[in-house]
Amino acid sequence: MTGAAILLRAARPQTLPAGLVPVLVGTAVAHRTQGADLVLGLVALASALFIQIGANYANDVFDAEKGADGPDRVGPVRAVAAGLVSASAMRVAMWASFACATVLGAILVERAGWPVLAIGIASILAAIAYTGGPYPLGYHGLGDVFVMIFFGLVAVVGTVFVEAHHVTPLAWLAAVPVGALATAILVVNNVRDRVTDARVGKRTLAVRLGKRGGLAEQALLFAGAFGCAIATSWWLGSLWPLLPLATLPWAVRAWLALRDREGPTLNETLGATARLLLAFGVLYAVGIAVA
Repeated sequence: MTGAAILLRAARPQTLPAGLVPVLVGTAVAHRTQGADLVLGLVALASALFIQIGANYANDVFDAEKGADGPDRVGPVRAVAAGLVSASAMRVAMWASFACATVLGAILVERAGWPVLAIGIASILAAIAYTGGPYPLGYHGLGDVFVMIFFGLVAVVGTVFVEAHHVTPLAWLAAVPVGALATAILVVNNVRDRVTDARVGKRTLAVRLGKRGGLAEQALLFAGAFGCAIATSWWLGSLWPLLPLATLPWAVRAWLALRDREGPTLNETLGATARLLLAFGVLYAVGIAVA
């Protein structure tokens, strides 16, 4: 396997809808607010994806160094832990991704001002602190909060601010289901890995609450996401924001799979939950834009 192929796998493409969807939904809200700036939207999308890829590289190297990705790992192969790439090379890839995000972010700062700079710095620091640093968030049960904030509230509201230069209540409402479904991807990951995580002291919510707690959290996240779509329909006085309800059967199947499966079989459920986020997000963005 070539170095490029290894880094592509380590970027975890199946999870990248978590970076794409917030920008789509934020752009739809900006369209209703003042008119979307598609060029800035594309720059924001590229910057967000580079931050997410950098975070995935950081998780790969830091989890390997902490022993979280040992021989008994049930998830997809991690590059550093499997010896496919050195920790130093993965660090270079991580910083290169963050550097690309920073260069693109400079364009957004020039157009939208210092709040975007603050968002960018906070996002990169949080991406590193998720599994790195003296108090790794993911190891202390704060990963779910991190994803909800940065892949939901910060990403959607930040996109609206960049494109429309101010934020409306609709932006905050629209951010919630996006963050909820992004967090749902993490829940599958943590339920799958709860046994091996517990062995190395990684105290995710799934480790703390067990599988039953993970199922309850997932149900709340799904209910919150679809409830927000209904609330958006009421807010805008239109049926168009109800389009995401078409993905409700996907959510039911994903929850049942999380309930019934264990170990490596949950890798497919992880991908299915990411696809749920993508489908929901696209339909939600369309519904908001045309309402």
